Amino acid sequence: MAKPTTRYVCQACGASFPKWGGKCDACGEWNSLVEEAAPDSAPKGLGTARGRRIDFVGLHGSSEAPPRRMTGIAEFDRVCGGGLVPGSAILIGGDPGIGKSTLLLQAMARLSQDHRCAYVSGEEAVDQVRLRAQRLGCATAPVDLASATSVRDIVASLDDAKGPEVIVIDSIQTMYMDNLDSAPGTVAQVRASAQELIRVAKRRGVVLLLVGHVTKEGMIAGPRVLEHMVDTVLYFEGERGHQFRILRAVKNRFGPTDEIGVFEMGDAGLGEVANPSALFLAERRGDVSGAAVFAGMEGTRPVLVEVQALVAPSPLGTPRRAVVGWDSARLAMVLAVLEARCGVQIGANDVYLSVAGGLRITEPAADLAVAAALVSSLTGEPVPADTVVFGELGLSGEVRAVSQTDTRLKEAAKLGFSSAIFPARRAGKKGGRGDNGLKTVELQQLGELMPLFQPQGSSGRPPSRRGHDDNDRRRSRDDEYI
Repeated sequence: MAKPTTRYVCQACGASFPKWGGKCDACGEWNSLVEEAAPDSAPKGLGTARGRRIDFVGLHGSSEAPPRRMTGIAEFDRVCGGGLVPGSAILIGGDPGIGKSTLLLQAMARLSQDHRCAYVSGEEAVDQVRLRAQRLGCATAPVDLASATSVRDIVASLDDAKGPEVIVIDSIQTMYMDNLDSAPGTVAQVRASAQELIRVAKRRGVVLLLVGHVTKEGMIAGPRVLEHMVDTVLYFEGERGHQFRILRAVKNRFGPTDEIGVFEMGDAGLGEVANPSALFLAERRGDVSGAAVFAGMEGTRPVLVEVQALVAPSPLGTPRRAVVGWDSARLAMVLAVLEARCGVQIGANDVYLSVAGGLRITEPAADLAVAAALVSSLTGEPVPADTVVFGELGLSGEVRAVSQTDTRLKEAAKLGFSSAIFPARRAGKKGGRGDNGLKTVELQQLGELMPLFQPQGSSGRPPSRRGHDDNDRRRSRDDEYI
């Protein structure tokens, strides 16, 4: 009898190897190779049998918009592109305890009023799900509950005329296919289970909601092919110390990407936040140095959030750089531009940067707001409390234009701000009164921001920056030395 063969599969990227190794040669991950049974070899070639001819159609043609099933949770429907599309597969990832199961149970309770809904839990018993439903106030909703991990049993329940129209699988890492020898949660099981569930859901027109675990880096566990198999990928973000939760779309075949929904965690579950800008700025204190209000865009929604910076003398030989809610590499770039192009001396100080409210900003338009907060903290001169700041910085010190400027200004005017600092839209225009009633200051170079932080009166601290004459003399001394 032939000896059964095995292979070692990387749990991070899905690459397979004939023998075990401490490091995956494909993705560089350590201790990620797991032994699995090798699948049966596929037949070589297609033989003499001919396939069925495919009917092609023209690119131009009329097509109806896909129907939507509204959950009644406006923030959730917004991130999904306006509701759930029948036959679509949605993958939701997030840290443990962030609120994924709570959000989906609330959505199922509202959807069950008009559609047949089912909630399948592979991690909790039915009684545990019922306790959560009682706490959320939706225990009387006609949602079908089950505790199962066998994909064969779940597919048999889906592939039925009276089966559910919307189903939640919590979570995909606990599902298993009984024709595979590997353990649940491995690459082979996750990929095969998801593929079988998605295939049945699309054939029956069922909305499939998959909950996925995340790694310590915040990415969905398992191979990235899982994200390619589904139609929509949502990430649930938030800090344990804040009550805010952000639902972000990173992939959506039926709507815009980078859209966010904002929720507030309370005793009765997750509540919608219709105006996140007002909520993020609720605890803001005016006339404080080191703080600037950034007018950003999250998908199609403008969001105003406070960026806080603290520049303090460092007792260590290597100054510390701590960042919360922003890219640390981008902070290093802004610090380098301030020192090289504007003469601001920050190198010997510790720098702490935080985005208030637990929101994570990935937009380059936050560069100018971060620079304003840093200079404000260094000089002790606060950014005007009624001013919003946004703009992208280049390595030569230029302030580059960003998209949807009018939308950002309109949101700032709606929240009571009276002035804005942003990139110049037309050459030669330096400022004035905008269409939204805002006093605008349009910059072309980062150096034009520095006069705003000159000390007021004799009590102000002198800004730690050098003038252009000092820079010229320094370059002259360097030339003589060379």
